[in-house]
Amino acid sequence: MKTDLAKILSVSGHHGLFLYLAQSRTGAIAESLSDKKRMAFDAHSRISTLSDIAIFTSEGEMRLADVFTAMKKAADEGAEVPSSKASSDEIKAFFAKAVPNYDEDRFYVSHMKKVLDWYDELVKFASLDFVTDEEREKEIEEN
Repeated sequence: MKTDLAKILSVSGHHGLFLYLAQSRTGAIAESLSDKKRMAFDAHSRISTLSDIAIFTSEGEMRLADVFTAMKKAADEGAEVPSSKASSDEIKAFFAKAVPNYDEDRFYVSHMKKVLDWYDELVKFASLDFVTDEEREKEIEEN
C-alpha cells in the first residue's frame, strides 16, 4: 500500500509521526504510526504534513518524498542508513552520498537527524512507496 505523505503529520512537541484521520471542531484527530494511539491536536499545535516539507539543496528545495527515495537508493547501493544517534560525521557522510547537493549552510545535522527518524518510522510502520501528486488529484476528482 502506498504512503500518502499529505496525510502523514509531524507535530511539534510530539515524538514520531501521525496519520491524519479527521478534522475536529478545534483542530485535527490523528493516530500515531508507531503505537496506533489516537490524539486530538488543537489549532495551536504546530502541525506539518510531510508532503509540505523540503530540504535545501544547491539547486533550490528537494521534496521530502524525493529525499526518502534518494536515501533508499543509497541504502540499496550498500550505504547503511545511520541511526539518528550516530555521529555527526557519519550522518553527514550518508547525506553526502544520498543527496550530494544538499546545502550545508541551511540543512543542519539536527534536520538530518529528524529526517533519519522519520525515514526509520516510515520503513517500520508504513511504506517508502509514495502516492504521487497526480494520483492524489485523481482520487480527489473521483470522490
